[in-house]
Amino acid sequence: MTAGETTARALKDYRRITVKIGSALLVDRKNGLKRDWLASLVEDVAALAAGGADVLVVSSGAIALGRTILGLTARSLPLEESQAAAAVGQIELAGAWSQELSARGLKSGQVLVTLGDTEERRRYLNARATISTLLKLKAVPVINENDTVATSEIRYGDNDRLAARVATMMGADLLVLLSDIDGLYTAPPALDPDARFIPFVERITPQIEAMAGAAASELSRGGMKTKLDAGKIATTAGTAMVITSGTRMNPLSAIDRGERATWFAASANPVRGYKTWIAGNLEPAGRISVDAGAVRALLAGKSLLPAGVTLVSGRFSRGDTVAILDPDGREIARGLAAYDAADAVRIAGLKTAEIEAVLGHEARAAMVHRDDMVMSRALDMETADDGE
Repeated sequence: MTAGETTARALKDYRRITVKIGSALLVDRKNGLKRDWLASLVEDVAALAAGGADVLVVSSGAIALGRTILGLTARSLPLEESQAAAAVGQIELAGAWSQELSARGLKSGQVLVTLGDTEERRRYLNARATISTLLKLKAVPVINENDTVATSEIRYGDNDRLAARVATMMGADLLVLLSDIDGLYTAPPALDPDARFIPFVERITPQIEAMAGAAASELSRGGMKTKLDAGKIATTAGTAMVITSGTRMNPLSAIDRGERATWFAASANPVRGYKTWIAGNLEPAGRISVDAGAVRALLAGKSLLPAGVTLVSGRFSRGDTVAILDPDGREIARGLAAYDAADAVRIAGLKTAEIEAVLGHEARAAMVHRDDMVMSRALDMETADDGE
């Protein structure tokens, strides 16, 4: 599905599909794993695989399942108890996936990742190679954040964005987010009875993002905001996305039956190659604010020169991903810094001819080269619509 299309395609029409499952779908707080529901989902996965599609699963639920097994209460858990719950839950969850897939003639492989596995280039390539090999061997990768070791400072924080990162890393053409809500509304429907359902989103604009609410259940770490964040990562890289309720049995088949869902179009001009990695980077190491002239230059496809930089913040090294902000503080691009933060601060606002005297050595002309930069799709198009 590309921009301009307003009707959904059947899932069988996609060659590679990443499916994300929320914790509340898999785990009942009192009774543990919802085995019947999992079996129905795996039936759908097996049907897609039989039709020739590659299916990758990003499965939440380790902490929620582990805390049920350990008898921990519904209170917020301290980090060490969350990690202990994840250690118990991961074993149980992996076993359940393996059993259900095996019963339908499918092999499975568990892949536990931490933030660095997608944000650091070498580890990103290694993770991609591992998952690619599983797919070649006709195994279904079951992927989750490694909550036994991740801390608040080094975690994805939600599996929506992790799923989007996995989908773009693996070149999936569809990302399915199964949740406890059936799609995007103009406002959180639980809070606004007049909220209208939106069946199709051509592009994720600031107006679309303003519709997001908070997490819908205590088992979830995400909410509509994280789903839209995931959508920006996915659609920019050419991956369509659909958000739908997973609370019914056979939730993937339900999409093809026409049950309510919100579809997001993939970009008609997606980023490719290693720019996909740059565009999807979840936590930029720093931020570079620029003036209006630099914004116009970037939109024209030029590199970011120090002369257009008004402020540098964060601690980053050469080669780290930085966000580039316009004068209003909106992110307009991401790219790889050509300077360490300390040098970037020193040369901000200087013309090229002035840089060598400040640094004491021959300088690179660009703060961020255009070959190492990706424009933020929604803001790029919005600015263009405004006549920039």
